[in-house]
Order: sequence, then C-alpha cells, then structure tokens
Amino acid sequence: MTVRSEHVSDTINKIYLDNGDEIILVGTAHVSQNSVDEVRSVIDSEQPDHICLELDKGRYESKTKEQSYANMNLTKVFKEGKTFLVLANTALASFQKKMGNQTGTAPGEEIIGASRIAEEKGIPYSFCDRDIAVTLKRAWAKSNLWNKAKLIGTLLSSAFDKEEFKPEELEQLKKSDTLQEMMNELAKELPGAKEALIDERDRFLATNILQAPGHKKVAVIGAGHANGIIKTIGKLEKGELSKDLSGISAAPKPSKAGKIAGWLIPIALVAVIVLVGVFNGFHESLRYFLIWAGTNAASTVLFSILSLAHPLNWLVAAVSAPVAVLNPAIGVGVITGIVEATLRKPAVKDFESLSDDISTFRGWFRNKVLHAFMIFFTTSLGSILGTFVFFPIMLRVLG
Repeated sequence: MTVRSEHVSDTINKIYLDNGDEIILVGTAHVSQNSVDEVRSVIDSEQPDHICLELDKGRYESKTKEQSYANMNLTKVFKEGKTFLVLANTALASFQKKMGNQTGTAPGEEIIGASRIAEEKGIPYSFCDRDIAVTLKRAWAKSNLWNKAKLIGTLLSSAFDKEEFKPEELEQLKKSDTLQEMMNELAKELPGAKEALIDERDRFLATNILQAPGHKKVAVIGAGHANGIIKTIGKLEKGELSKDLSGISAAPKPSKAGKIAGWLIPIALVAVIVLVGVFNGFHESLRYFLIWAGTNAASTVLFSILSLAHPLNWLVAAVSAPVAVLNPAIGVGVITGIVEATLRKPAVKDFESLSDDISTFRGWFRNKVLHAFMIFFTTSLGSILGTFVFFPIMLRVLG
C-alpha cells in the first residue's frame, strides 16, 4: 500500500491512505498560544470523526485533575529506583511552566484544548502516546554511564536556565528544518535517549493514530514528531514495520549481564585485599581494608556534610557507605535519601513547589523533597570517589 503526504504548512501535514482515509497532523509548540488557536481552527475547518492526542492517560489526568502530592511515598521512590523518573518529570514540568509563564500559555494547553473541543462537538478522541514513566525509564536504560550523566545535566540545566523565550522564537522551533537540526544534534549527543524519547514514540504515536477509529482523523502532536510519524505510517502501511507495540510498551527488565556487572567492583575490591593478604600477610590485608573502608566512609560523610544533611545522617553515611559498596543490592544513596526524608519529613507544600524550587540553587536546600534527592546523589558520588580516587591516594600517602 502507498501513502501520500501533503506538506500544507510548517505545522500542518496531511496523510492520504489507499483506502481513502485521511490523517491531518497538527504540529504544535506545547507553550504557544498560536498553537492553541491553530488546533481549534483545524478542528473547526476539517470536522474530523476522531481526534488523536499526543498524551497518555496519566499525564492527561495530572493536567485536568487536582493531584494529592502528599500521597507520594519518598521511601518507595528511593527503593524502587524512581529518583531519576521523579526528577526528570519535575525538571520537564519546571521548564515548560517557565516557558508557559513567558508566553502566557499553560504547558500542553493546545492538547487539553483539543480534548475539550472534542467533548464540545461530540467527537471521539483517544490518547495515543506512551506512558511518560515508561519512556523515561527506557531512555535511562538505553544510556551508558556518561550519557546518563549528560541526560541528568541536560534536564537540570533546562530547569535552571533563565533565558527568556519570545513567542516568535517558539514559532521558529516548529519549522521542520529547525526541528530536524535539533533531532540530529540530540541523536549525536544522546543516541540512546533519542531512540526512546523520539524514535520509539514516533512509532508508538504513528501506530495508535493509524489504528484509531475513523476515516478522517486530526492528530495533535508536538511538532518534533511530525516527520517521524509520516515516515512510520508509510512503513506500517507497506508492512515494513510491525503494528505490535508490545516490545516498546514497557520498561526494560534489568539484564543478567547488568546484574553480574554490578558485582564486579566488590569482587575486584575483595580480590585485591585477599591477594594483599596472600603475599603480605593478614595484618597487611586488614590494613588495606581499614584504609579503604575509612576513606570511603570519610568521603561519603564529607559530601553529606557539604550537602547539609541531617547530623544523624552523617553517621548513617559513614556506616552504610562501605557496606553498600560490598553489596550492590544496597545503594548508599538510597539509604541516606530515605533517612533524610524520615528525619526531615517533607510537607505538602514541598511537593507542591517542586517545579518552582528545582530551578534555584536555594530551592534544593529549602525544599525537603529535593534536599533528600540531593543527599541521594551527593552521598552516592562521595562513595564512588572514595573508592576510585581517594583510596589510591591514601595508599600512596600511607605507603
């Protein structure tokens, strides 16, 4: 089967299928008033029998229903390894809120507006995007250690960025040549993240849009997905790509190789200390162990102090850091993060002000949720530096 596409404008593309069905893609900037107006105009003029939204049900409910932040269990967040997920969501929300404040348009208003118009006109609509939690987990899993650091840095820098965006600059971002340049840059800098954030979602969106009921459909999407969706629909119609999304609909499970790799550091460390004992005797082996344990604990405590952790947490950091290195199933950051959140229990206002406080240095210390996350990261870093940087230095110093 063949697919014909028509580039109507920088924001509107039409796709014509062999069976006579028509899909109108409306590419938007999620904080642009022009996008809000254009979505209504297209729906009014095209009179579709179905509307597809670049949104998952969870994000829709978070935007349209009052949320109770007090129900977030920080202990569960740390234990289940969702720290990055919560921070990423918060950083993205902060960035979009900031841009929305500058343009006078709430983030995602054009998509929420499309759902309201659909309800007003009695037009069926559907959520076609993948769960944001799955997307972020897959982006994280597909990134190596260096790219994970860059991914966190990119998200946080976007939250801290104070640059003012003018409405005309946002409109420029919807143009296909500008978007393609940005996609190419993302692919080069963060290939794993780009695959999960853009390519997989292009396929997810295209498949759900194509399979949605109706003969004339309007799909309201972020402008960055337009080209990818057009290409993917072409491949789906030609049978070059499967419509089965099960392979990209869930977060990847940890591989056996990854679990084994987590034990390589403690095994190597123990092996070194044992070898020292074999060649130099038990007392020398014990001395090496005590130097390592003391250095690791001291480094972790230092970073907890610099992060203004609760004084009792300094002791927790000292005791748990060496134990956590020897047992990868226990992360020192998880322990200190939980303890910090327990000793300084966040209030509802801390959760409600997350998207504002994440964008300021002071906010990371004032907001008890962010401060617990900070302790998680800094004590983890302190333990890593203690083992790989300060321990070798101490061996040279002490001989």
